[in-house]
Amino acid sequence: MSREQSLRNGAGLMVLGAVIFLVYAAVFFFRAFTSSGFEIGVETLNGVTTQQLDRLNPAIMGYITHLHVAVAGFIAATAIAAGSLAWYGVRGGLWWAWITGVIVPVVGLAMALPLHYMGHFNYDWVSHLGPIYVGTIIYVVGAVVALLGLSQAAAPGAAQTAH
Repeated sequence: MSREQSLRNGAGLMVLGAVIFLVYAAVFFFRAFTSSGFEIGVETLNGVTTQQLDRLNPAIMGYITHLHVAVAGFIAATAIAAGSLAWYGVRGGLWWAWITGVIVPVVGLAMALPLHYMGHFNYDWVSHLGPIYVGTIIYVVGAVVALLGLSQAAAPGAAQTAH
């Protein structure tokens, strides 16, 4: 595969992964207002429903909704940033865009995922984390394909922008 093909295909896969993150964020956002559960794949917190918490103290559910909307916003912002870096920077062969495009989602996932494995609550991992894992796998494959392209020497006379 040529440098240009690797960059185009890798960036395209990175964008597809970012689109999956963006769709997940949209579902997460709308579910905060329309669902009887807590978030995607979390119907109760160890048997306690949203209605029970709301009866106990309505501010609790208001706060949880507030946090879910904020998390959805940060997932969406990360998806847009990562997808834009891939499409406009990685596809153009810019190392800084690839490095930033890898670091941004890694930081988000490194902070968000570990608590899911602490056993604090039950969730359906397929619907709760499955889409994020699928998007991440596609994104990582794209990043590796793009890295192969970035590692190849640019064709003689090809204009490269370093800024």
